[in-house]
Amino acid sequence: MTPESRLLSLQLELPPAPKPVAVYKPLVVAGTLAYVSGHGPLRADKTLITGVVGRDLSLDAGHAAARQVGLAILATLRAQLGSLDRVRRVVKVLGMVNSAADFYDHPKVINGCSELFAEIWGPDDGVAARSAVGMGPLPGNIAVEIEAIFELH
Repeated sequence: MTPESRLLSLQLELPPAPKPVAVYKPLVVAGTLAYVSGHGPLRADKTLITGVVGRDLSLDAGHAAARQVGLAILATLRAQLGSLDRVRRVVKVLGMVNSAADFYDHPKVINGCSELFAEIWGPDDGVAARSAVGMGPLPGNIAVEIEAIFELH
């Protein structure tokens, strides 16, 4: 199965590809690598999931927010590259959680995005090197911000 066919079979709804809100590009291709700028948890209705994980949001809500960030990243990849099928593998993911000072499960939150990528590209090509860290605050009080690097065909 191709990444595009997996996306269809999972019946996932992608949000609109986010537009830059400052001076940056959502995606830059250098050679065979695509660098995706930090994305937030953008929903299909263009609203964002906000709040501090461990205070305003539960671990499960943070996990869902990270999955939503993954969907926004997929939307950018598709908009910028024309198709998810141009992506060979996920190389690196950096996940930043807007977290309470006493919240320590950042990796479990970022799993929401990592699990989505594994569903799309499979357990080998969809699982990347990864960092998951706590931050505070994130822009606009978004719950999670994730950036990623992909290898292209």
